[in-house]
Amino acid sequence: MAYQNGSSENDDSLERGQHVTNINNEKADIVKPKTRDETSTACLQVLGAFFLMFNSWGIANTFGAFQTYYENGILRDETSSRISWIGSVQAFLLLLVGGIITGPIYDAGYMRGLVIVGSFCCVLGMFMTSLCTEYWQFILAQGFLVGAGAGSLMLPSVAVMPQYFTKRVAFATGIAATGSSVGGVIYPIVFRQLQPRIGFPWATRVLAFMMLVTLMIPVSVMRAKVFPSQRRPFTDFKVLRNVPWTLFSVGSFFGFTGMYIPFYYITTYAVEKGIVNGDLSIYILSIVNAASVLGRLIPNFFADTIGPINIIAPFVLFCSIISFSWTSIHSLATLILFCLFYGFFSGTFVSVTGPALATLSPDLSLVGTHMGMSYAFGAFGTLIGNPVAGLLLKKGWIGPAAFCGACNAIAAVLIFASRIKKVGWNVCTKA
Repeated sequence: MAYQNGSSENDDSLERGQHVTNINNEKADIVKPKTRDETSTACLQVLGAFFLMFNSWGIANTFGAFQTYYENGILRDETSSRISWIGSVQAFLLLLVGGIITGPIYDAGYMRGLVIVGSFCCVLGMFMTSLCTEYWQFILAQGFLVGAGAGSLMLPSVAVMPQYFTKRVAFATGIAATGSSVGGVIYPIVFRQLQPRIGFPWATRVLAFMMLVTLMIPVSVMRAKVFPSQRRPFTDFKVLRNVPWTLFSVGSFFGFTGMYIPFYYITTYAVEKGIVNGDLSIYILSIVNAASVLGRLIPNFFADTIGPINIIAPFVLFCSIISFSWTSIHSLATLILFCLFYGFFSGTFVSVTGPALATLSPDLSLVGTHMGMSYAFGAFGTLIGNPVAGLLLKKGWIGPAAFCGACNAIAAVLIFASRIKKVGWNVCTKA
């Protein structure tokens, strides 16, 4: 089936030059890269972005392992809802700092500074986490410090790609985004294997040393070629009058509210129901993250052809359907199937959201501002989603599963509505 370009769709083959081009009756500076996509410099940017994702979203995707340990260990006197606030604050700052605060700093030419400061905060935050013994200490170290550092790393990992790739930008971004999944596979296994042997403090310090080593790669190789000639504002509230963008952003709020609930609680569910023992529980979260590697690669490959919104909308709907089946898991086989399918479809949500927002921005000269504002919607979703699920958990597992499924369903409906408002009902139209 051949996909047609929508009337407001930007031509992917648009020549980038240091001149102003009229796009949708708005003017934007588009910089023409001087190197080919296949050059070693471009590949190094993908490698660097991979490790930025590895240590930002990868750490956020790891919190489920900490959640399970805290519930049964050092924070056993706290409720699941209160413990989940640690990871929720971390993910909230990742999106808020990465979406809004770092944009003008990046545009001012301080990309390298963002990478260095973000790396320092992430590593320091994990080292400080290893010293924590009280709930409020975990909130400050693992929540605020690691979250702010991860947020500083997020924008450089995405913004550098269009400068080195004239085509297959979404696919290159998808390759880099697999870093978050790989981090979500490796970090939980390392933590859960080491914690019983060397204790929580040193297991956490090992993760911090791993972060230090891997973050030296982007610090060494990542360079922005150019920066915008004009600094963009933090906000542009006129975009709220753009219906497709607003529908998608509200959909992102509901999507981020529900999307990460299984990441936080699926291991606890499996152990509580007696489906797995302590040894096998180490790998549950890693299975989810491993499946999301394919969920970030395969859909991103097709997103350049059929459009990112056409990809993300049905995938979020599938996440909703899978979420509603959560409480039907009663065996190891069904648990693994749930983890594989949910990991695959949820992996698309984060990796394709950026390209989707780029197509929805009514003014390409402010695409970074609009993207950051939309991520702010998602940030508040991540802040409240997991604690609400923790409160619902007091009355059993049906509540968190239904809440997760409902949020994903609402997100899918709103994203579908955004797509219809943007290009109409024709399923063959690229969007």
